[in-house]
Amino acid sequence: MTDVSPASEHALSPDARCPSPADAIRFYGPQIAEDPPSLYALMRRRGPVVPILLDGDVPAWFVLGYREVHHITANPQWFARDCRRWNLYDQLPADWPLLPYVGWTPSVMFAEGAEHLRRAGAIGDALDALNRTELAATCAQIADRVIDAFAGDGHADLLTQYAYQIPARVMARLFGLPEADIPALVNDVFDSLDVDDNAAQAHQRLHARMRQLVADKHAHPGSDVPSRLLAHSARLVDDEIVIDLLVVMAAAQAPTGNWIGNALRLMLVDDDFSVTLQGGRSSAAEALNEVLWKDTPTQNFIGRWAVQDCHLGGRLIRKGDLLVLGFAAANTDPQVLPRSHSGSGANRAHMSFGHGEHGCPFPAPELAETIAKTAVEVLIDRLPDVALALPVSTLRWRPSVWMRGLYELPVAFTPTLPLNRPAT
Repeated sequence: MTDVSPASEHALSPDARCPSPADAIRFYGPQIAEDPPSLYALMRRRGPVVPILLDGDVPAWFVLGYREVHHITANPQWFARDCRRWNLYDQLPADWPLLPYVGWTPSVMFAEGAEHLRRAGAIGDALDALNRTELAATCAQIADRVIDAFAGDGHADLLTQYAYQIPARVMARLFGLPEADIPALVNDVFDSLDVDDNAAQAHQRLHARMRQLVADKHAHPGSDVPSRLLAHSARLVDDEIVIDLLVVMAAAQAPTGNWIGNALRLMLVDDDFSVTLQGGRSSAAEALNEVLWKDTPTQNFIGRWAVQDCHLGGRLIRKGDLLVLGFAAANTDPQVLPRSHSGSGANRAHMSFGHGEHGCPFPAPELAETIAKTAVEVLIDRLPDVALALPVSTLRWRPSVWMRGLYELPVAFTPTLPLNRPAT
């Protein structure tokens, strides 16, 4: 059973104290993300919960035990989502790099209790109304169009030219955006998730676009996600719908794009998958599931905040402490995934979509898998001889402890004509 109890119940060892610079591990810097498995193995020696320092030496707890992550996500009454509970929240500098992850907004992300159930339930219902067959067909059509743009070149970067393109374009369709607006929206989605000066301006443009979209759907409702939210019995107001649409768009883009990219990398470099890549699409689902266990896009997540003093994994957690959820570390916890384990198979007990009421809401994981699986299968069908254009050892992972993804995935293939050839 997971070691969680009120702090008053029993004494703890001297090492079980609140995060402090004296014994914490710095969880930032250019080297920290070079080898995540080794980093997590080093941290695991100190237990399933360890003190860390985030950017600027801000203290927090890192939770890397599978049972502990599961317990936190299953018990919102102990570990809540409203970041304003943080005992250091009013001490953060205005330019703190991680503020976009913890800066409070009136979105479903930080809602709690009945309010969260109302908002998340409406989103889930709006997504669940999607016809799965039509979604797969839409994904395939978009994937074909994206491939058409580079099919005749004989080379491409499968990240920027393909994997990152698919989710944003699919979500734009599901939101009922006019076709002419999609290219600009896709560019703004990319920019808004970056860390440069363009991010804030891109986010403002996206916010304005979502606000206009909601106004348009009031006047002309359709078979799309915003229209369903407007008509939902939860009686969402426009501001709630606008900000929650932005949350859904962001949640779909980077994780799904990197999921596609990481799966394509696996299929191009791993002998167990490359044989099937040459012969057809049958290993796409297996590769996608393997990635969720071993190279999950959302490596770590900020987070949860302790509602009261308690014990977790042999540590004393104070009321208001921040807990960073180590999804990737939990997935590779030796107690869950022993060394003798040769593959993930059909096991879907990973933490890659989170867990509990604040996990990725139903049916979002299913829809994300449809998007990712279709993207991989269409690429294999269209470019059956695709191969890496450089040595595997030169592929570079982005230096982030939060999102797992490559800088680029350059490939070569036999040039082919686009499916949608212009009329002559």
